[in-house]
Amino acid sequence: MIDEGFHLTPLDVRRYDFGGKTFRGYEPARVEEFRIQVAEELERLTRLVQELEEKTRGSHEQLRSFRERDQALNDALISAQQLRADMREQAEREAKLLLREARAEGERLIEAAREEVHKLEANLAQLEQSRLMFIGQLRALVERQLVELSAAEGTALRPNTDGEATQTRSAMKTPAWLESLVKE
Repeated sequence: MIDEGFHLTPLDVRRYDFGGKTFRGYEPARVEEFRIQVAEELERLTRLVQELEEKTRGSHEQLRSFRERDQALNDALISAQQLRADMREQAEREAKLLLREARAEGERLIEAAREEVHKLEANLAQLEQSRLMFIGQLRALVERQLVELSAAEGTALRPNTDGEATQTRSAMKTPAWLESLVKE
């Protein structure tokens, strides 16, 4: 069984002593040549193992770095999604608030316009009453004047200085503007 703690190095192979030379042993030149080949192969394999261990360490570091970046990207993505959702909610709240404010302002403007219409209608009704009162007063004045004119024209014909009879005012035609006032 091979000891797991024992590691053969190229230096161990080069310095290994095979013991004394026996009469029927191996040829020392061939053993020495084999030892050199084994030592060179062990050196090559040791360098290869060291290179592979360095690459493995580099790969492990790179993998750790990639995992950290992946985690950072995932965290950033989650944060961006949360930020997007928060911004959407905020925009929706602001839109609803603006809509409520606009509706309230619209209702306030409509109510103000209705009040203005009511005021104008009241003013118009008051002006119409004033107009009717004025026409009534004017009619009464015109009718009094007509009564006075009729009373003053009560004489049918008056003699003229020439001895000719003149026609009374009642026979004369009333102007159109005066009649339109009387009719109203």
